[in-house]
Amino acid sequence: MALHFDQAEFAGRVAAAQSALVERQLDGLLIFRPESMYYLSGFDTFGYAMFQCMYLGADGRMVLLTRAPDRAQAELTSTLSDIRIWTDEQGHNPALQLKEMLQSLGCAGKNLGIELDTVGLNASQWLQVNAALDSFCTLTDASALINELRFIKSDAEIACIERAAELADDALDAAMATARSGVSESDILADMQGAVFRGGGDYAGNEFIIGSGEYALLCRYHSGRRVLGQNDQLTLEWAGCFHRYHAAMMRTVLTGEPSAEHIAMHAVAEEALRACEDKLKPGFTLGDVFDAHARVADAGGLKQHRLNACGYTMGCAYAPIWVDHPMIYTGNPLLIQPNMVFFLHMIFVNRETRRAMTVGHSLLVTEKGNRRLSRSGTELLVVS
Repeated sequence: MALHFDQAEFAGRVAAAQSALVERQLDGLLIFRPESMYYLSGFDTFGYAMFQCMYLGADGRMVLLTRAPDRAQAELTSTLSDIRIWTDEQGHNPALQLKEMLQSLGCAGKNLGIELDTVGLNASQWLQVNAALDSFCTLTDASALINELRFIKSDAEIACIERAAELADDALDAAMATARSGVSESDILADMQGAVFRGGGDYAGNEFIIGSGEYALLCRYHSGRRVLGQNDQLTLEWAGCFHRYHAAMMRTVLTGEPSAEHIAMHAVAEEALRACEDKLKPGFTLGDVFDAHARVADAGGLKQHRLNACGYTMGCAYAPIWVDHPMIYTGNPLLIQPNMVFFLHMIFVNRETRRAMTVGHSLLVTEKGNRRLSRSGTELLVVS
């Protein structure tokens, strides 16, 4: 089996999930989030785009209901041994086979948690599940149960994220070696993604974000490529990914002669990043981190040009996005703890002057502070 963690690691995760179920007085959990399946068993697939569900009982029993194409996937990538297949046929409702599976597991009349906050269970599928299990058992939204266990990373997970961070740095090095006036974004993107693959990495949970000129203001991937001009701006947001674990970075690269506005925006971005790092340590909350970001940005005249969040946690993630929760925004009361991993991004976008500036990288929270996972500096990046 292509397991990325040893059996003891998985056993510890399942035991923690069992304890969480007992604490919430739940007899089992219906798991639809791919990150939860991967975390508990190693099951690694994009098959969540179709209907699939993994059951975890309070007794530790795990059963997977999936489609035929994912049988071998489960056998080769996971600890699962009880794998059941729902049948593809016109008009078939897989939720009814889920009910049959739960019936065989003695779940009639039981209190079951269910993951609702996930792309692995769309609205149409939820209506089918809810109808099929109505009066069969009691369902309680337990979307956060496994996710909360994932906040604190094990040593093995940290090793994966550290490798992902190395790959992210490799991608930045590749971008800086390629980016020049007259070069297509296609070449930059190809070299960045190639650096990750050549280093043994994976596809990231979402596309690498790349945009130059006015498109440097965007924080999302868009199709279409542009050739860099003189005195241009290029926004890059990407992540190294190793065994599905991510470490994200963000930079704005300038060509030619930097404008005074770009230089000033970068100075504020660096100061804001340092202020956030000063708060990203045990004893503070995520709200404290964001407020440090806002304080520096506002004092630097960029209040109207900042976003309402300045980062989020990093971990294992699947498409459509590598963003994990919790996010860093004002008022978030979550206490920061050792072995959490966060991506801090300072993003400033002036829609009037059409100029952008970004700086960001991933950090590991330690007992007394934090450790930057990137080897790259945060100086203003300028190429010819």
